[in-house]
Amino acid sequence: MEFTRKSYEDKLEALFVRYPSVQNTGFNDAYKPGLQHMYDMDGLLGKPSAKFRSIHVAGTNGKGSVSNMLASALAAKGLRVGLYTSPHIIDFRERMRIIDGRSGASRAELISEQEVWDFIVSHEKDFDDLDLSFFEITTGMAFDWFAEKEVDYAVIEAGLGGRLDSTNILIPDLSIVTSIGLDHCAMLGDTVEAIAGEKAGIFKHGVPALIGAAEPSVADVFKAKAMNVGCPLFFADESPVPSTERLDLQGEYQGENLRTALKALDILGYPADGSVMDAIAHTAARMDFHGRWEMLHHCPDVICDIGHNPPALKKNFAQLQHIIDSGRSLLIVYGIMKDKDLSGILPLMPKDARYLMVSPGTARAMSSDELYNRCLSGIPEDRIENCGCVADGIRRALEISAADPDGFFIYIGGSTFVVSEAVTYFDEL
Repeated sequence: MEFTRKSYEDKLEALFVRYPSVQNTGFNDAYKPGLQHMYDMDGLLGKPSAKFRSIHVAGTNGKGSVSNMLASALAAKGLRVGLYTSPHIIDFRERMRIIDGRSGASRAELISEQEVWDFIVSHEKDFDDLDLSFFEITTGMAFDWFAEKEVDYAVIEAGLGGRLDSTNILIPDLSIVTSIGLDHCAMLGDTVEAIAGEKAGIFKHGVPALIGAAEPSVADVFKAKAMNVGCPLFFADESPVPSTERLDLQGEYQGENLRTALKALDILGYPADGSVMDAIAHTAARMDFHGRWEMLHHCPDVICDIGHNPPALKKNFAQLQHIIDSGRSLLIVYGIMKDKDLSGILPLMPKDARYLMVSPGTARAMSSDELYNRCLSGIPEDRIENCGCVADGIRRALEISAADPDGFFIYIGGSTFVVSEAVTYFDEL
């Protein structure tokens, strides 16, 4: 079969169906903890994981932002830098990109459709023989591509946890854990200390480890793990949070991520200078990075954010409360996955906002009916509507705000899937 646009789309769709992704089917069906299959795949590919220097980034929240900041900054120092992240927002190829600082490139490039096609066609039998998960396949694809393109560095974001994550076959130059919070408790543990232990599983002997932010009990877990493994340990939160005024990543929570990225660069021997700070300030544009306090529309202002667990949403909702306090009316288009801690999220929701409950088009999503009914325990009935699909929720928000576009602010979030459909909606306007 030859490569065509249709054959590519069919092949990719078959990959999603045959090897379900966590993004589409949930962790029970798609998550395969353990490293042996990944070691086997890496060996079959010629051990690409050992052919580039790497930075390994784990954490409950912030790892995507920190990874993108680091890739943008390192490219500004004249390095060819690969970046592997998940999940994607719109296009599968968003998971793998290279920004080539050697040539002075100012924008990252995604892996091409032809390259995705070639990898799948070349290794389909191996996927079955090795009984690989979707994430193991995409990780192998990324490592193989980065090795082929001879990147100087690859910034690799862990998928779930750390210790048993497919990416943990790496021996990096630096291991980073951005933050710890309660999420994916069924797989990682039901205390922050247990989750920290899983994330600390990326520590390697002699490889510096950096913690973005940690409560004392969690810090103790990291210190014990570092001592046991034999690696230097650093804490970014020993320094003040820097200003994010110039960043094109606008969420207030980005201050902690910026602090972590700057400390990481210092450890790696690339302390912040003018070129580094400019590259970080334009991370979203340079890396084509979406879904983090991203402005989708003006008049009314519409932003989206993929924050979906209580630690992330606490920060987002606090920032939204500031908008209400400034005198603007807040509309929140909100959808959530079935496995998220709604009871922990509900008390965080701004009390004076108006809510439009939606359900994105995935089997993992909580129905808008259930979300509406469960939220009635914390949100007055006159401030909440059941809108069904994401597009209908956005249309309703724009209809409400039409009377005073400058006076309204619209937030869309709760899930990567909600954000993905929102980005598509506004792209098609």
